[in-house]
Amino acid sequence: MGQNAPLVLLVSSLQNTPITVVLCGFLGLLGFGILTSYILILLVAHTPRRETNSERAYRTIAKDGKTTSTLPLPDTYSSEKEEVILSVVVPAFNESERLPVMLAEAVTFLHDEYGLNKKRTNGGANDSSVTAGWEILIVDDGSTDNTADVALDWARSRIHTGEFTEGDIRVCVLEKNRGKGGAVAHGMRHVRGKYAIFADADGASKFSDAKSLLQELRSVEDDGFGIAVGSRAHMVTTDAVVKRSFIRNFLMHSFHTLLKTLGIRHIHDTQCGFKLFSRAAIKDIFPFMHTEGWIFDIEILLLAGYLGVPVVEVPITWHEVSGTKVRLVQDSIRMTWDLGVVRLGYIWGVYRVGLGGPSKKRR
Repeated sequence: MGQNAPLVLLVSSLQNTPITVVLCGFLGLLGFGILTSYILILLVAHTPRRETNSERAYRTIAKDGKTTSTLPLPDTYSSEKEEVILSVVVPAFNESERLPVMLAEAVTFLHDEYGLNKKRTNGGANDSSVTAGWEILIVDDGSTDNTADVALDWARSRIHTGEFTEGDIRVCVLEKNRGKGGAVAHGMRHVRGKYAIFADADGASKFSDAKSLLQELRSVEDDGFGIAVGSRAHMVTTDAVVKRSFIRNFLMHSFHTLLKTLGIRHIHDTQCGFKLFSRAAIKDIFPFMHTEGWIFDIEILLLAGYLGVPVVEVPITWHEVSGTKVRLVQDSIRMTWDLGVVRLGYIWGVYRVGLGGPSKKRR
C-alpha cells in the first residue's frame, strides 16, 4: 500500500484540480516539448560547407594533350544558358582504381548517343534548345590518393580518338572531403547541361541506361521540372542481392521500412547512385540541400515532394562492385540519425523549402 501512495496522491490531486488547470498544464508540457525539440534540431542541423575559390575551378586536357591551368566553372544557379544536352557528375573519393573503367564505358556511350555529330533538328526554327553535346564533371572529394591525376591522365590518353574534345571531361578538386552528397551538390551547381545525371565512380550501373532515364524523365516533365531515379528494386530476388550477407540485406530492409514509416513510399530504391535531373529541378532543389552524407538522396526526394517536382523510378542494370566505401553498421546508424534530423528539420521549419516547383507559374 505504501508503494502506491504517491500514485494515489497524484490521482487524488488531479481529481480535485479544475479541468482548465489540467489542460493548461498539459498544453504547457506539450509546448515545452516542441520548443525543446526545435532547439535540439537547431543545434544538430546540417550546415553545408561553403565552397572555396579554388573549388569553383576545374582542369581539363587541351587538344595538344597538355593539362590546362585552372579555369572557372559556370554557375548553374545563376545561368539560364544550356550548352550541352547532358552533364554527368561523378563524385569520387579515392577512386583511382575504379574510375578508369567507369569513364571508358561512359565516354563511349556519350559519344555515340549525344556527340555533336548526333545533333538533331529540334523542331521550330526559333528553338535554340540544345539537342547534343555532353560533359563529365569529376568532383574529387578531397581524395588522399591520385584520383584527380588518374582522371586527367585517362583523358589525355584518349583525347586523340576524337570521342571528346577539350573541356568535355573536367576535373574539380575539393580542398576537404564533404561526403558524397556534398560532392554531388557541388557538381550540380557547376554543370552546363539541359539535364544532369550523377553516377557513382565504381561503374556499378550500366551507363547506357541513362538513355532510358532521360526518356522517362521527359515523359513526366512538367514546366521543365523532372527527376528520374535509377532503381534496383526489380533485382531483389536476383543473385546480386540474394547472395549478399545477411547483415547487409537485414539493414537494407530495415532502412526501407523506416523510410516508408517516414513517408517515402512511392520510390522503392532511394539509394541507387544513378539519378537524372532537369536543369529547372537542379536550380530549385540543390540550393536548399543540407545533408552531405549518404542520405542526401532522401532529402532530394523530400524536397521534390514538397515542391511538386515529378519523380519517376526507372529500372536499371546494376552489378556489385568490390571496394565499397560504405561501412555497414556505422553508416547505417549515422544514416538513421541523419534521416531523423532531416525529417524533423523540415517538420519544424528549421530547413527551408524553396518557392519553385512546376506549379510556380500557375500560382
